Amino acid sequence: MKKNRERFCNKEREFVYKFKVGTECLELRVPLKFPVQENASHLHGRLMLLHSLPCFIENDLKEALSHFIEEESLRDYDRDAEACLEAVKSGEVDLHQLANTWAKAYAESTLEHARPEEPSWDEDFADVYHDLIHSPASETLLNLEHNYFVSISELIGERDVELKKLRERQGIEMEKVMQELGKSLTDQDVNSLAAQHFESQQDLENKWSNELKQSTAIQKQEYQEWVIKLHQDLKNPNNSSLSEEIKVQPNQFRESVEAVGRIYEEQRKLEESFTIHLGAQLKTMHNLRLLRADMLDFCKHKRNHRSGVKLHRLQTALSLYSTSLCGLVLLVDNRINSYSGIKRDFATVCQECTDFHFPRIEEQLEVVQQVALYARTQRRSKLKEAHDSGNQNGGNDDKNKNTERNYLNILPGEFYITRHSNLSEIHVAFHLCVDDNVKSGNITARDPAIMGLRNILKVCCTHDITTISIPLLLVHDMSEEMTIPWCLRRAELVFKCVKGFMMEMASWDGGISRTVQFLVPQSISEEMFYQLSNMLPQIFRVSSTLTLTSKH
Repeated sequence: MKKNRERFCNKEREFVYKFKVGTECLELRVPLKFPVQENASHLHGRLMLLHSLPCFIENDLKEALSHFIEEESLRDYDRDAEACLEAVKSGEVDLHQLANTWAKAYAESTLEHARPEEPSWDEDFADVYHDLIHSPASETLLNLEHNYFVSISELIGERDVELKKLRERQGIEMEKVMQELGKSLTDQDVNSLAAQHFESQQDLENKWSNELKQSTAIQKQEYQEWVIKLHQDLKNPNNSSLSEEIKVQPNQFRESVEAVGRIYEEQRKLEESFTIHLGAQLKTMHNLRLLRADMLDFCKHKRNHRSGVKLHRLQTALSLYSTSLCGLVLLVDNRINSYSGIKRDFATVCQECTDFHFPRIEEQLEVVQQVALYARTQRRSKLKEAHDSGNQNGGNDDKNKNTERNYLNILPGEFYITRHSNLSEIHVAFHLCVDDNVKSGNITARDPAIMGLRNILKVCCTHDITTISIPLLLVHDMSEEMTIPWCLRRAELVFKCVKGFMMEMASWDGGISRTVQFLVPQSISEEMFYQLSNMLPQIFRVSSTLTLTSKH
């Protein structure tokens, strides 16, 4: 059959069109290869332009060309069909094999015969958890999660104590060696001891890392199995053990009076809230908050504060699989890891509690690294092609070498996302890459960090993130060059840019009410905080309150 089909394919036929110009008879001959892949209207236009044909034959030529292509194509189809039937009749083609091929093609292209999708464990567990967290068993789920959190915290505490003892012992050994340096010991002996100390620390850290990894894996498996079992038991109302399973056991939680006292001794958190309306005709209401707080305060759990467990975790758990997610913006460097700075602190907080729904932070970062590597490789190959085809000069060579050398890193303004179910008040973390330029006082609305915020807000609109926390000054810590004028200029820039981005949101999501939290570092003064608080209503349109009074 393929041979017959090939015989009618790529066959050239001549299209002949006769017309008169005055008393002169003219003839247009055009060879066409069948089957014709080009649109008949496009082919007609090319013929008119190529042969400078008069405009009065345009419609007639188009009709004749379309008729010729349709007629010759139908003849080819008829010949092909007749040849196929002859092949079946002569036994050249196996009839049963042909029928099976047709049945398979029909089944694969028709929805009613499609194979149902295999259920995903993650999706099934998400549905089960969503049902349970909105049931009377929610308190039991939170209590169980808190028990696991306390267990991991104790394990981390033991690790820290053991590492501290090792460092102290190594410090004493190094002091003794330094005292003998130049007498009975040489620099080589000091270097050898330092290498031994480093190796010992690495071995101990790897030991505890493996133990923590194993403990969290066991906790995750136990938790998911228990959740599935509890959900199955809830479907059986005659189960007598159900009440025992979801019974709250308050004796498991012993609040420490000293710990509660320490919470109130923490630095007083300053906070101001505003309600605004944005939009030209159809206005949308949004909530704005200005806070003096540490970014990681939204991630940390309070171990001994039981009411804090309920208040911080319940809302986060209820909205985990909802359309009201909470996000956080972390300012990071261009390396995708968790080895330094706020990245290390954030990873430490993530490791304090087992994530029962999403992969560990290390696994998520490995996936991000692979995606970034693939994207950089593709971008580098395109740059190389453009460079080879364009003009070559020294400046472009240096730029390409720099791009090739650093293609594993992300660029300022780019960000990657991690998902979490084990943090206190957030579900999604946006890791926004910034450079030292954010510390200068001359950044503009086109700065990569500002454009990164715009793209983050766009992702929030498209992925149901209704609460987002943003560092107002685009820094997590204050430094000497960040004076009062610097802070006021930076806050004004971010306020105005975010206002513009929020007005764009109406075209992105149709105008959904959102909460935007602007965070300033804890080291900022109260006077500076209230100056920023007074600036916000001047930039945003704050809703005014209406006071009703009686005539009497």
